[in-house]
Amino acid sequence: MFQKILIANRGEIACRVIETAQSMGVACVAVHSDVDAQAKHVAMADEAVSLGGAAPAESYLRGDALIAAAQSTGAEAIHPGYGFLSENPEFVDAVEAAGLVFIGPSSDAIRAMGLKDAAKVLMEQANVPVVPGYHGETQDADFLAQQAAEIGYPVMIKAVAGGGGKGMRIVETADGFAEALASAQGEAMTGFGNADVLIEKFIQNPRHIEIQVFGDGVRAVHLFERDCSLQRRHQKVLEEAPAPGMTAEVREAMGQAAVRAAEAIGYKGAGTVEFIVDGSDGLRADRFWFMEMNTRLQVEHPVTEAITGVDLVEWQLRVASGEPIPVAQSDLTLTGHSFEARLYAEDANNNFLPAIGRISHLEFSEGCRADSGVRAGDEISPFYDPMVAKLITYGATRDIALAKMRRALAETHLAGTVTNLGFLAQLAAHEGFAKGEVDTGLIARDYDQLIEAQGVTAELAAQAGLFAVLPTLGRDSGFALWGALRQSLELAQGDDVFGVSVQVHSPDHVSVEVQEQMFDFVQKAGMWSADGQAVHAHAIAQDQITVFAAQAVAFQIKDPLDRATDNDASGNSVAAPMPGVVKALFVSAGDTVQKGDRLAILEAMKMEHALLAGMDGVVSEVPCTEGGQVNAGDVLILMEEASE
Repeated sequence: MFQKILIANRGEIACRVIETAQSMGVACVAVHSDVDAQAKHVAMADEAVSLGGAAPAESYLRGDALIAAAQSTGAEAIHPGYGFLSENPEFVDAVEAAGLVFIGPSSDAIRAMGLKDAAKVLMEQANVPVVPGYHGETQDADFLAQQAAEIGYPVMIKAVAGGGGKGMRIVETADGFAEALASAQGEAMTGFGNADVLIEKFIQNPRHIEIQVFGDGVRAVHLFERDCSLQRRHQKVLEEAPAPGMTAEVREAMGQAAVRAAEAIGYKGAGTVEFIVDGSDGLRADRFWFMEMNTRLQVEHPVTEAITGVDLVEWQLRVASGEPIPVAQSDLTLTGHSFEARLYAEDANNNFLPAIGRISHLEFSEGCRADSGVRAGDEISPFYDPMVAKLITYGATRDIALAKMRRALAETHLAGTVTNLGFLAQLAAHEGFAKGEVDTGLIARDYDQLIEAQGVTAELAAQAGLFAVLPTLGRDSGFALWGALRQSLELAQGDDVFGVSVQVHSPDHVSVEVQEQMFDFVQKAGMWSADGQAVHAHAIAQDQITVFAAQAVAFQIKDPLDRATDNDASGNSVAAPMPGVVKALFVSAGDTVQKGDRLAILEAMKMEHALLAGMDGVVSEVPCTEGGQVNAGDVLILMEEASE
């Protein structure tokens, strides 16, 4: 076994690897960018090396710096985690050329599966079913349009070197093919340095079911399936194992197909074979097709660990150090059910736009496993994936595991940035999902229902008013430290402003008036309540109060000296919703546009975001340039109403 390893990653997965490695007596070296110098994974490691920079290209993608860090610290092996260089065969070659061990598959195996078109040909040779489509080298736009027509719409355009939903577009009709192709190729080039795409038949009622495999370079086993059908923008949101409706026959067929895929390339380590499954007539052994193989540990691996009792990171270290797979296929059993929910800093109500900000409060439910790479006080930066944590629950049955997930989501409290926590709670409570009725279109189909906002009531504002004065209450009299029995303040929540009047009767009795409604709060045994109903949990950070109701609701205490201004009341400007790079501009000064027209593309957090016109009018000014870095709130395009 290794004495010391380097983890070439950050965040949640770096922390996950460190936990298992240290439990095995293996010392861990962390690496970090300048902005991650105080990150959780750095604090957990035995030692750390700075890579400099902030953007991935300046830090975590610098293979030479990672290898030098391993050599200078005496690490014998490098664990890549997921993302970054985890599936880069050139990096694997460089690691091995330096006399180090890469904890993962060979570069040949990664190359074999790295390009989706070549991988599908290889899978056909290994008798693994593949989806009908075009996987060739010709990339002429007219030729690809002809192939799409022959396959039959709807079709899926996929970047051959892609992953994570990037470089992927669904095209319903021939009219939209050219625009979708250009967009997918542009995103693929930005994300992977390779604009080539493949075209496949889009399955109308699809489910995404994947098989966890593990090989030692000679033989492979499978650790059953995971259902990852609940996705938004082609990225997984809530995963589970086993798959609802799975039969022993189909599980055996899919498992053996995945093992054939792994053994066909001499696979070593943890990997996942992903299948698209036609769920229109239940799960059938002749209705699943190979999509791709991820030659690394998956984000959702904890649900497999929960139902099998296997620590996949431990297996990775043991096999990489020269041991064979610890068990035979017949030794592996599936017990119970597990869910994983991905908690992101993103705005589900705004098309899942990634968010940034400093986490002022973070508390996980005790009823779940929480894999996280951040703590209270840490900042979600624009440079990396905005994942906050993965919440994992386990139960003897699907119903029990799902009930635990609902409770875990309700008891997880985060303040300081926008998250998808409320969206996840709605998804876990979805009636069809509770019945096991899952497919990849569920979120898009029921999006409005899933993002239904919690109404901000006068009662919530009253509780925020109570929480605002609690820190100032004197304990020996009814007077507050500011010397008055009554205090008035304004609380802003989004576009709403609540006038709040707080009257302190005693340290244990406070009345709050909001919108001509009076709420009487009393404290007994350290707990505040109104009319016998306990108040919600809350967090305070400077002038922001977050009330943890069904969803986290953040109120801002308005400074009475402030004078509100509205520089954008006319809606005549388009601003950057977050920091990023202006990838493309489609308009210039003098152009006439209509509401909804695409004006620009902002690239942020490795994804492209279209900026649309909010009104009919004429572009008066374009203060930004293509390729320019912008900050959140920067005005990119100014418009004015068209003259009559």
